Amino acid sequence: MKRGYFYSRKLHSLLGVIPLGFFLITHMVSNFSAFEGGKESFQDKVALINGLPLVFFLELFGIWLPLLYHGVYGLYIAYTSRNNVGNYNYGRNVAFLLQRITGVITFIFVTWHVYETRVQIALGNLRHEDLGTYMNGIFANPFMLAFYVVGAVAASYHFANGLWAFFVSWGVTVGPRAQAVSAKICMGLFVIMSVLFVLAIVGMRKEEFEAASALLETAKSVIG
Repeated sequence: MKRGYFYSRKLHSLLGVIPLGFFLITHMVSNFSAFEGGKESFQDKVALINGLPLVFFLELFGIWLPLLYHGVYGLYIAYTSRNNVGNYNYGRNVAFLLQRITGVITFIFVTWHVYETRVQIALGNLRHEDLGTYMNGIFANPFMLAFYVVGAVAASYHFANGLWAFFVSWGVTVGPRAQAVSAKICMGLFVIMSVLFVLAIVGMRKEEFEAASALLETAKSVIG
């Protein structure tokens, strides 16, 4: 049982960095193009990603199945972990607690986001080229805007702090000094990712996305 638990934790840690970390970063970069280059740039990035060969299988085995395992097993870890931050209120204990909290938030956020985007595309209710317009409509709702900002920041922290833990558990950073340096780098990564994700949301709220959203709603009303 202990050996199985050890390997399960190792696999959970590994999948959180490879491939899910890579997916999160590429998702951040493609979304940031909405802020940096506008609607056309964002659509180009979406078209590039969805034009990859065997993209369905790449997503299935490189994203969705690893995400399912990492998310469900992560919820189990969060449920069974004993948080002693009330007794030992120091940095790593606080980070340990925040890792569990942001893990739950991230799981809920990603599940909802996948349902709103990939599932709707699979059902034929949404086209890839309308994603920017669609997200603009979502961000027009103050509650959903706050939900996405909190979810993006939580996902950024969960990945960055999880990367620190990955380096420790896999023997990359050995000793207090190496771990302290790694902590600063990972927290810097958390700040950068959070800023870029929030700017991506700001980008999708630009007037060019809003105008496209209005045209889409008008077309739907005419057709309907």
